[in-house]
Amino acid sequence: MNFIDLFAGAGGLSEGFIRADFTPIAHVEMDEAACNTLLTRTAYHHLKETQNFDKYIAYLKGKITREELYNLLPEEKRNSVINLAVGDENNADIFSRIDHHLGNETVDLIIGGPPCQAYSVVGRAPLKHKEDDERTRLYIQYGRFLKRYQPKIFVFENVPGILTAAKGQYYENLKKYYRRLGYVVEARLLNAYDYGVVQHRKRVIIIGWRKELNFSYPEIEKVDQKYFSDTVFSDLPKVKAGETRRCQKYINNTNEYLERASIRNGLDFVTQHVTRPHNDKDLNIYRLAIEKLEKGERLKNGQIPEKERTQKNIKDFIDRFKVVANEPHTMIAHIAKDGHHFIHPDKKQLRSISVREAARIQSFPDDFYFEGKDRKQFRTEAFRQIGNAVPPLMAEKIAIEIQNLINA
Repeated sequence: MNFIDLFAGAGGLSEGFIRADFTPIAHVEMDEAACNTLLTRTAYHHLKETQNFDKYIAYLKGKITREELYNLLPEEKRNSVINLAVGDENNADIFSRIDHHLGNETVDLIIGGPPCQAYSVVGRAPLKHKEDDERTRLYIQYGRFLKRYQPKIFVFENVPGILTAAKGQYYENLKKYYRRLGYVVEARLLNAYDYGVVQHRKRVIIIGWRKELNFSYPEIEKVDQKYFSDTVFSDLPKVKAGETRRCQKYINNTNEYLERASIRNGLDFVTQHVTRPHNDKDLNIYRLAIEKLEKGERLKNGQIPEKERTQKNIKDFIDRFKVVANEPHTMIAHIAKDGHHFIHPDKKQLRSISVREAARIQSFPDDFYFEGKDRKQFRTEAFRQIGNAVPPLMAEKIAIEIQNLINA
């Protein structure tokens, strides 16, 4: 079954649907770095299918360039990642490119998560948005694709605030519009932690299906056993702040969780286990945060010595500095700006978490490579993509139930 991924980001949602045997026709994304990530992942899947996986390994190890990797793709796959913003100014062009890839086939499914900042009601700092923020109307643009391709079903992911923003009016408008397009629409608030992801990450999953189909909102199977960061980090090499080695060997064997979540899936080395540098002031605070946690306490901003403190305001967001410990720790996009909310628990390493550790918290497999605009400068862009992503493990659980629904 074919699908289109709109507002695709790094492709976390798409990755789950590919695992459930859906076939991507196109990924549409405005961010250039994320499009590079999508194209690299397209190369991964293609080379695996064509028994050419050694070429992908060569790329991870730096033996071939990114351009050489992309040149291994057939033209239709290389052009399936569309680097344009969904909107009236670009939709005709996007439609034309998708139609070219489709040929005589049809679209069974559309997935995607429009940018959600305009609906956010919680953040690390007070969020101020224009009342008439154009991002609150991106559901209309999503609807343009429903109208054109008439998929059997769609999956629309967003933050919990979409249900309550403007006293619920945005969501009511969305439902009315999609009903006019011929879809029954339902929403559920799902927590990634219930589906095997090692973090509490609540997202609204809106599912719509054509009125004539005898569908209902699927029950997404939850997992009973829960895991934490010690399980996710246990086999990764110890690194210091600012380390940038390309590839490293694992220091321990895999474990049940890493196997079950398909995080360790065949490689004998790990990539992108790179960290940001920190100044001495931040490292002193990190050490204090870890020492507090060793005593069973969380560091509050007001407990930081004044000479070390970087924030004058010690009343709002009092837990700015937070250690990733043995409890679910929500991944947020702010990790692209600093690592203060994601301090590694090992005082000997004394740093914020690496790109690979952040990816693992989001359940991305170790062979998933995050790109920047420039391959050599990817760290900040990778953090942003990871922070904004839908965890593939959660996406896979949703995809399996969608697959069952369509095949029933």
